[in-house]
Amino acid sequence: MKNDRRIFLKKLTALSLLGFSGQLKLKAQSHNTIQTSEPIVLSTWNFGLQANAEAWTILGTDGKAIDAVEKGVRLVEADPNERSVGYGGRPDREGKVTLDACIMDHEANIGSVAGLEYIKHPISVARKVMEDTPHVMLIGNGALQFALEKGFKKENLLTETSEKEWKEWLKDTPYQMPINIENHDTIGMIALDSEGNLSGACTTSGMAYKMHGRVGDSPIIGAGLYVDNEVGAATATGHGEEVIRIMGSHLVVELMRQGKHPEQACKEAVERIIRLNKHRKKDLKAIQVGFIALNKQGEYGSYCIHPGFNFAVHTPSGNHLMDGKSVIQ
Repeated sequence: MKNDRRIFLKKLTALSLLGFSGQLKLKAQSHNTIQTSEPIVLSTWNFGLQANAEAWTILGTDGKAIDAVEKGVRLVEADPNERSVGYGGRPDREGKVTLDACIMDHEANIGSVAGLEYIKHPISVARKVMEDTPHVMLIGNGALQFALEKGFKKENLLTETSEKEWKEWLKDTPYQMPINIENHDTIGMIALDSEGNLSGACTTSGMAYKMHGRVGDSPIIGAGLYVDNEVGAATATGHGEEVIRIMGSHLVVELMRQGKHPEQACKEAVERIIRLNKHRKKDLKAIQVGFIALNKQGEYGSYCIHPGFNFAVHTPSGNHLMDGKSVIQ
């Protein structure tokens, strides 16, 4: 009887272990299963409509978000009529067009360039930094050298119109352009693809007539752009110095991690900028910042300091321009 009991217990243990291991296998398979979702892409400002449409040629055919955001912002980088991004962008005080960009995918791979001259598509150089180097950011001449080694074409980015405006500005250098014009200086794009993965891109020619060498928030991961594939993504536009001060896009994503809706997360980040500037006794009338955000469930939102900021949203139902809500009316 004792031997029979021992044999029975051994068989029972073996069956239990087999069942436990089967459960682990099933759980592992479930964890790795790709969940399909409806794609969505957001981008800053009214030129976001065209950029979104370009990105949708990839998202709408079940392509990857990282490819979509790069393709979308490249359209704006190449447009000489868009005076705040890429080719045709307004120069710095020395008449040099210097470009900044960063890109981030769903696996936290990141790439960035800052102070890049003569290259029309800084976002694609940033992606090459992400994919082909052990680094995160390249700047200035080093970024240019890398771009040329990768086959990018060197060309003059200062258009006749931008050069004429710059020469007029030189006659009265204290001149400052109104908010929502000077600060219409970035395209930030964030997207969720049909596999449920997030990515983002951000590119700019920077603040008009900035000091040579100035870098804003756009190429800085966590400031101008941040993506966390467990939570959501956010990007910023406006006065980069104020976005850097609070690491704005990272803050928005962390607020979403705490359960905030994307719109509420953007609002709280804007309110923090306002509080800090009031404490520092700065004139809020001269400062504009806007955020857009997208969470894992496809919910989105936006907020800015002053009225005048807008953003574009493309879903399977269409492509729409929307006004960002503002804290100060």
